[in-house]
Amino acid sequence: MSVNTGYFVGVDVGGTNLRAGVKRGGESRLLSVLHAPTLSHEGHAAVLARLAGLVRESISAAGLTLRQVSAVGLGLPGRLNPAEGLVEFLPNLSGNWIGVRAAESLSTALNLPIHLINDARAMTFGEWKVGAGRGVETMACFTLGTGIGGGVVVNGQLLWGVNGTLGELGHQVVEADGLPCTCGGRGCLEVYASGTAIAAAGARAVREGRETRLREMAGGDVSRITADLVARAAQLGDPLAKGIFDRAGLYLGIVISNVALTINPQRVVIGGGIAEVGELIFEPARRTLRERVHLAPVEHIEIVRAQLGADAGLIGAARWAEQKTLEHSK
Repeated sequence: MSVNTGYFVGVDVGGTNLRAGVKRGGESRLLSVLHAPTLSHEGHAAVLARLAGLVRESISAAGLTLRQVSAVGLGLPGRLNPAEGLVEFLPNLSGNWIGVRAAESLSTALNLPIHLINDARAMTFGEWKVGAGRGVETMACFTLGTGIGGGVVVNGQLLWGVNGTLGELGHQVVEADGLPCTCGGRGCLEVYASGTAIAAAGARAVREGRETRLREMAGGDVSRITADLVARAAQLGDPLAKGIFDRAGLYLGIVISNVALTINPQRVVIGGGIAEVGELIFEPARRTLRERVHLAPVEHIEIVRAQLGADAGLIGAARWAEQKTLEHSK
C-alpha cells in the first residue's frame, strides 16, 4: 500500500475527552471524528484501552478496516520522548503517567505504527499545513485553553528540539517571582493567560469584593466563574472583566515579543478556547508587541486566529503520522 492511498488516524488526548479522526493520505479532510470521555482517574491503562477502542470505532465510522490504515498520530500533552514512544511528564491528567510507553501500548492493541507528538505541536503542524499558517515558512503557534501550549516552524520545518520539547511557549517566564505553575516552575505565561488563570482572576476579584457584574452573573457563587463567564462580562462592558483580558493579553504579548526577537516569524497563530474572545486578548497582545520590540520588523508580523478549531490537533497528528510514514518509506 502506498502512503498516498493509505489512511491515517489522528488522536488527541485531553483532560476531559479523547478524540480520534481519520483522513486519507494526501488530503486533510477528516472522514470521521469520534470522542469518548478520558476518565483519567481510572489510570493510564484504562485510558489507553479506551483510546484503542475509539480508534477502531473511528476507522469503522469512516467505512474502513484496520488493514487500510497506515499509521496513527498520537497527540498527548506534557513532556514526551517520541523516539521511545514514552510519556515523561504529564501534569494535567490524573494518575501516574510518568514512564508510560503509550505508543507501544497502543501499537500492540491496534497492530499499527504509532507516532507520538505533543498535542500543541500537532496543532501547530496542522495549522501550518492547512490552516492559518498555510503559505508561510516561519511561524509560531499558541493554543490558549485550560493551559497554554505552542509550537514553532522555522524555514519550513517544525522545530523539534530534544525529544520534541521545543515550543513550550506557555511556559516562558513572564514574572520572575510569579505564581507557581503546574510544570513545576513559577511565573509562566500559563498562570496568567490561560483559561484557568482568567477564571481564577475573576473569582479572586469577587472574593475581594471588587465592583464587577461577575458576582451577579455567577449568582454569588465564585465556583461558577469560568473563563467563558469572564469573557461574557467583558463583552457586556464590565471594566474589571475587560481588565482581566487586557492583562492576559499583555503577558501573551510579552511572550510573542520574545518569539519575535528569537525567530522573527511571518505569522503568529493563536487558537484554543480563549482565542474565541477575539480582540479582547488580541488587541493588547498586538499593542504590547508594537511597544516592546524595536529590533525586529513587527509591522510584518501577523497575529491571527487559528482556522481549524477543535480539529487542529487531530489533523496535525494525522498529518504527522503521514509524514513519518513517508520518511520511513524512503
